Amino acid sequence: MKFRYAMVCSSNQNRSMEAHALLKRQGFDVSSYGTGSHVKLPGPSLREPNVYEFGTPYKQMLDELRRKDPELYKRNGILPMLKRNVAVKLAPQRWQDNAADGSFDVVITFEEKVFDMVVEDLHNRDQVLKKCVLIINLEVKDNHEEAAAGARLALDLCQELDATESWEDSIDDILNGFEKQHRRKLLYSISYY
Repeated sequence: MKFRYAMVCSSNQNRSMEAHALLKRQGFDVSSYGTGSHVKLPGPSLREPNVYEFGTPYKQMLDELRRKDPELYKRNGILPMLKRNVAVKLAPQRWQDNAADGSFDVVITFEEKVFDMVVEDLHNRDQVLKKCVLIINLEVKDNHEEAAAGARLALDLCQELDATESWEDSIDDILNGFEKQHRRKLLYSISYY
């Protein structure tokens, strides 16, 4: 595994963490992030989400929701999701605050507005390193089934990229082949930071 990967969704809970967990198990150098202002998890109603700050440990969220309504959060898949997250890393991280984590070769986002935020953030960073980074959006709905399917697609894509000498030389062929094989439209951008 020669590239450093980042998986990014809005809250660093479901889609990015499912992909992070799968790629990590496969030996990839992978991190994950969210781009939102807060971490939001479903609550008892749409108007009552559970809102946390980035950096709040997954274990703390898990324990709180277990106390609040264990049946609801087990039924809607939040408790199993948080258990998985605890096994992957300590807490959700915000993409915009990740400069200390170093640079990435490939960033995969799972929603177009997240893609736009990552691209904008990279353009606004101090351009000291001038390192080339590939940002790809793989549109995935934010539910547990789609997140699992999206993680498998992200793994396929990362395996394709990792098999190349240099993604810069073959990116169009890789992405066109992926789109045809999986019938998924990809959006991508190349940035420098």
